[in-house]
Amino acid sequence: MEHAKLSQRLNWETDGHDWPNRSHSHFITAAGLSWHVQQFGLTATTEFKPQKILLLHGTGSSSHSWRDVAPLLALRYQVLVIDLPGHGFTSMPFAEEQSLSEMARKVSELLRVMSFTPTMVMGHSAGAAVAARMILDGAITPAALVSINGAFLGFGGLAGHVFSPIARLLAAGSFASRLFAWQASDSSIVEKLVRSTGSVLDPLGMKLYSQLVRNPGHVSAALAMMAHWDLDALERELPKLSLPVWLAVAENDLTVSPSQATQVARLLPDARRVMWPMLGHLAHEESPAQCVKLVDDVMRS
Repeated sequence: MEHAKLSQRLNWETDGHDWPNRSHSHFITAAGLSWHVQQFGLTATTEFKPQKILLLHGTGSSSHSWRDVAPLLALRYQVLVIDLPGHGFTSMPFAEEQSLSEMARKVSELLRVMSFTPTMVMGHSAGAAVAARMILDGAITPAALVSINGAFLGFGGLAGHVFSPIARLLAAGSFASRLFAWQASDSSIVEKLVRSTGSVLDPLGMKLYSQLVRNPGHVSAALAMMAHWDLDALERELPKLSLPVWLAVAENDLTVSPSQATQVARLLPDARRVMWPMLGHLAHEESPAQCVKLVDDVMRS
């Protein structure tokens, strides 16, 4: 059930009136949530079955981050973009259900309800971890996983012990999310947040992130996700990911260190690294054509 009393949520009729690719949006009920999804691409026929691609955004982002990638992919594939639980216009579960395993379960249930069986999954940051968890759990069996600056490993050390308790404290009530959203009304705060990722976004990208981080409900979901995000089990199981995993690494990523991809690659049976120079953590938003080219390369391999 959604925690309406916890914090204000984005409203589709008002906040979503000019949402990117709005004509492709609709809402699906699955796993106890109302999901905002966007579907693009070719229609299946008796003779033709287009390959299907699932795009998963990262923590604190939403479907908007694929706004330029999805329409380009739709020229050749069927594409599904979703807002993860509590993010964007998808309703919020209980905070403790924002864990990696629970989020993966809920996304898997959504795909089941929609009868969407992805040929390939592309995940950005934490979205790549969600995809990996779904594959390890046997919920989906894509031919390949593409990670854009994937966040597969925990913080480790002192940071790992400090970060989660603080995040849990902040996520426990609505005051922190409302305070953050109030501070984000200052455009310079949002600009600093985006710059801290190592990326440079266009004005529309800045506007959309400003809209998200100024909403207490969206911030609450991101905080709850961080508070309950445990990657230790995923790290131990990465060697079981037998499918090809493409690791796209942005040279200027200041959120997930590019060196993490080297560690992840050592754990994977079939890892393929791709370095993208001059881009930051939000590389798919900075260079959508480069992202689409990678998908085409993967599909042809």
